[in-house]
Order: sequence, then structure tokens, then C-alpha cells
Amino acid sequence: MKRILRIVLRALLVLVLVLAVLAFWKRAEIVRLMAVNSLFSAEKIVGNFSHMDRLFWTRALPRGDGPVSPLPEGAPIALPEGADGWIRDRSVTAIVVLKGGRIVHESYYLGTGPEDLRISWSVAKSFLSALFGTVVAEGKIASLDDPVTQYAPLLKGSAYDGATIRQVLNMASGVAFNEDYLDFNSDINRMGRVLALGGSMDGFAAGMKDRAAEPGARWHYVSIDTHVLGMVIAGATGRDPADLLDERIIKPLGLEAEPYYLTDGEGTAFVLGGLNLRTRDYARFGQMILQGGQWQGQPLVPADWIAASTRPSAPGGALYGYQWWIPENGPGDFMAHGIYGQYIYVSPRRGVVIAVNSADRGFEEPGVDEANVAMLQAIADRAAR
Repeated sequence: MKRILRIVLRALLVLVLVLAVLAFWKRAEIVRLMAVNSLFSAEKIVGNFSHMDRLFWTRALPRGDGPVSPLPEGAPIALPEGADGWIRDRSVTAIVVLKGGRIVHESYYLGTGPEDLRISWSVAKSFLSALFGTVVAEGKIASLDDPVTQYAPLLKGSAYDGATIRQVLNMASGVAFNEDYLDFNSDINRMGRVLALGGSMDGFAAGMKDRAAEPGARWHYVSIDTHVLGMVIAGATGRDPADLLDERIIKPLGLEAEPYYLTDGEGTAFVLGGLNLRTRDYARFGQMILQGGQWQGQPLVPADWIAASTRPSAPGGALYGYQWWIPENGPGDFMAHGIYGQYIYVSPRRGVVIAVNSADRGFEEPGVDEANVAMLQAIADRAAR
């Protein structure tokens, strides 16, 4: 009888331990889901954008043991008239302006500082574009007109079956995707919940079955397109895109601090929007791009790829290249742009790079993008004097 009682007690103890582990796992899952739902709330958004590693799975991109690349100080500039109101209204958290590779303005707001690792959102797409150019240059991808399924066979039978790499680079995949950040049930928010709950981003992409248009027929901004480009890189090289970015761009740039990616539950980097860097390090990347892919005498990204990426090539006259935006009224200028007010604005004719981080909950209001670009161009003009 005592032996049976001991067995029962042991079984109960094991059951309690199993339930405790399950409760902890579910608690972590619930915490992440709650974090997604309150990520952009007025009282949390600024702090969340500096501490995304507290809310999601992440993976570090080691900066290496090399020295920090210098960003010497230049002659300081005052921001143009109206900048104070713009900073307040758009909840700007950081501005770094480079002229000729020198810092001519640097400022932080809303309790943030130069050490904060700020979330990139879709600015990360332009980092992946730069990496894509290195893969093309080494001949791992035969042609941009190859179908994406040639390198990412998991996408066969999905809405991406039949789309070419070039079409996906141009955001012209034709895939039906609701990018409305304010709609709880939109595709972009469903994707966010997949990320938070540890699902598979590859599986999410392969699960896209509907088309809004034939591939290449029209430009339509679809964030999951960029994840597909990451799948293409992985298939073409047999390497993890995050590891390649770290090896080919992050380490050689000599960043001030180790950046990180948000990841899904399988450790796959959220390449379409999950980079987290210091604002000065965003500016370093922009300066490298302005210099035609050169950094401290070392070629990191092919100059011809940068030239092709940063000119309008999307169908229908859209001002979009290969994961880069081209502003109106800014000849030769281009920019990386993310939701809630993230920018790397590059003006080769002025020799100016501007990195901006924000926590702008009103970013989708009419005229906001145009006003932001106008201010960035005014800052670039001031820096170029």
C-alpha cells in the first residue's frame, strides 16, 4: 500500500511540474500577445520602441571586436524654422544629420538617448536590399527574373508561385495583403501575432494564397514580400540572411553597439522590420550607401546595385526601387522609411544623410508623409549650406 502511495505521489509531483512548465510557457505566450496589443499605446510606445528585446524573441548581430568607425563632428547646424513643432507633433525621438560623413546635428527627445537601440520597422527592408545586392554580385542568383520559387520551393502553390525576384523587390508581387496597421484583423497585424506567439514567418508567407493582381501588373506595398526575399537569400546561399548581414555589413561598418533582430519562434529573423540599432548607426549605414557601398576603403555593397536599387523601377510609375523609396521633388535623393516615423534620408547631391527615429501614432494621417519629407529636405538644405 505504501509503495502504491509513493508511486501516486510521485506521479502527482510530475504532473504538478508539467503543469507548472505549461503555465510558465502559456504565461510567456500571453505576455507577448499582450505586448503586441499594447505595443503602440500612447503611454508605452516610446519605451517599447527602445526595448523591443523585452517583448519579443530576438537574436543578436555581433558587431565584432573591431574599433568603432569614427563619425567626427562637423560645423553644427540649427534645424530649420518649424522643426520644433514638427518634432513635437510627430513624436520624434532622435535626429542625426551627417554632412560629408561628419555629424552636424544630433538631438534626442521624449526621454531617449544616444544609447537607445531603436526599432527600425521597414527601414530594415533597405538593409536587406543592400545584402541582396551582395548575393547577386557573387552569382548565387542567376537572374532577377528567376521565379522566387526556384530558390524558395516552400512557396510553390502559394500566391507567390509565378512571381519573379524583381517583382518582389519592387513590391509588385500581386499578393493580396492588407497593410492597415489600425485594423486588428489585417494581414500585417495577423503577421505580428504570428511573430509574438512564436509561429513561423516562412509558414505565414507560404500560407498567402490570394492575389490582388497578376505578378508585375501593379505596385502594391506588401511587407511580407521582404520576408520572401530573405527566403530567396537563404535558398540561394544556404546561409541564414541574418548571419550574412552581420558578416557582410554589420561587422565591417564598425557600429557603436551590437544590434539585434526580432525573430519568430524558429529563430528566423524578422528581416522586413525587426532591426534595432542606435540612431548614429542607422546614419553610418546611410553614409555607406551614399558612398556607393564603400566604407573606410572597403567595398561592402556593389555600387551598381545601389544605383539600380535607389531609382524608380516599380510598375505604374511608383516612386519605389528595390526596397528603397524615392521622394518627390528631390532629384537623386532616396530614403529608407518605416512606420511610426523612421527614416534614413540620403541626398548624394548635397552629401547629406539624415537618420530619424520617432514614435508617431499619427503617422497614417493625411499629409504626414509629405510633411515629413519636406522637413527632411529642409534639414538637408540647411546642412548643405
